[in-house]
Amino acid sequence: MKRSNRLAWMGAIALTAIVLLSLIAAPNNTKLNTGSTYNRASDGYGAWYAFMQQQGISIKRWQKPFSDIQENSPLTILQVGGYPRETTLDSQEREWVEKGNTLIILGAGARVTEAEFSTMQKSPQGDIKIDTRRRYQKANSKQVDLGDRFGAVVWEENYKKGKVIFSTTPYLAANAYQDYLSNFKYLASLVTEKGNTVFVDEYIHGYKDADVRKKESEGDLSSFFTKTPLFPMLVQVSILLLVLIWAQNRRFGKPVALDTPVVDNSEAYIQALAGVLQKADTTDFVLQMVGKQEQLQLQKALGLGQVLLERQALINFWIEKTGASAAELDAVLKLQSRKEPISERELLSWLGKWRSIRLIRNS
Repeated sequence: MKRSNRLAWMGAIALTAIVLLSLIAAPNNTKLNTGSTYNRASDGYGAWYAFMQQQGISIKRWQKPFSDIQENSPLTILQVGGYPRETTLDSQEREWVEKGNTLIILGAGARVTEAEFSTMQKSPQGDIKIDTRRRYQKANSKQVDLGDRFGAVVWEENYKKGKVIFSTTPYLAANAYQDYLSNFKYLASLVTEKGNTVFVDEYIHGYKDADVRKKESEGDLSSFFTKTPLFPMLVQVSILLLVLIWAQNRRFGKPVALDTPVVDNSEAYIQALAGVLQKADTTDFVLQMVGKQEQLQLQKALGLGQVLLERQALINFWIEKTGASAAELDAVLKLQSRKEPISERELLSWLGKWRSIRLIRNS
């Protein structure tokens, strides 16, 4: 595999691993399930819902949009939000409340004050544990149901025949307060105050009836993935992988036949032999073989035939024919007559001197 292709695949694998780790190991920061009666965690309302059923109080889960409320009898709807919401109602909510219905909103927006985070608030049901510094300071004394000198924790506002009850804390009767039975009783008194049919809004927590899911095209798995953040992420990763494959591997181009390299058997043999001699540390053998061939080539250039001459005789002919110094020739001839191995550096120097001699004879 080519280096560029290998880098492309490594990058793709690393990117995929990052995405998977992000999905698996990243903390879940969503508060969608906060306040749900299906939630058994500390911020859920499963224990309070079971408490209401044990008390024989008629209570139901509402898993449809607010606009689908069509019952004519007065209703009380409890909404527990994971995020603070405005204390103003939209036109649809206001119209519904004005008909004589009650809307209870736990988790209304209010400013943070200097109040203690944990306080015990007095009520007919006993002391209510409140864990928040948020207080609503615009309510008058007649509207406040729970509060202190810093402002209201629970208050109500009238809208013609109906009313809205707000709470600055969404955890008024959460599972975390199972040891504070007065909290459970207090919220029960709020939702049953007028004797209305009581619904807990689960639609805001993502729970929907089958007909609603079908209407909103969420009846199958493919529709679910289409509407989740995972789907566009997978699309982006797929596009990136296709681009990498196309840019690096050229998989979509025409196939290109590879040229078969021409093998030079002589060169391959020489390289293989050189590798063997180097590992065997037989520089003396190299000196004899190479030196013999270099001397024969030199004699041929000087017109002396193919019979190896004595060292001094060759030196004399060299001086006569070229007029050059015989020191370098004398040095290479002496070295190649040695029987013991020489170092690699000495061998390279010896070969360099033979090269110089060839240049002189050819000049």
